[in-house]
Amino acid sequence: IRDAAAVPSVCPYCAVGCGQTVYVKGGKIIDIEGNPESPINEGTLCPKGANTFQLTVNPHRVTKVLYRAPFSERWEERPLHWAMDRIAERVKETRDQDFVEKKDGKIINNVPTIASLGGATLDNEENYLIKKLFGGGLGIVAIENQARI
Repeated sequence: IRDAAAVPSVCPYCAVGCGQTVYVKGGKIIDIEGNPESPINEGTLCPKGANTFQLTVNPHRVTKVLYRAPFSERWEERPLHWAMDRIAERVKETRDQDFVEKKDGKIINNVPTIASLGGATLDNEENYLIKKLFGGGLGIVAIENQARI
């Protein structure tokens, strides 16, 4: 790790939020270790966290959008912009179709047919934005996060 830039980070595996130090050299990650300055884990990592480096450099890691059309038996590579547009189109289509403005004479302005499931690696800021956009902006009711933040 000599001459590498030490970048503080957070372990991506669970809701504990252990600190990690990611060492970068020549634009590539060369090592990931527990951050001894973290008040959460003081440099220690569980077996999953200790293997974060292997996750990032694994040659079998999927790094492209894969799409399987309905009834298809094979996956196809698609561009990221196609996937993002497709998700946006499907959300808008479902919201337009299923938006409930009133129920029993009361204004509720919600969409009961879309849900959001977050993961433990999302931080407070990301969860805040999800809650504001999905709940307040789109009217989605079912917003869950495994981390219980």
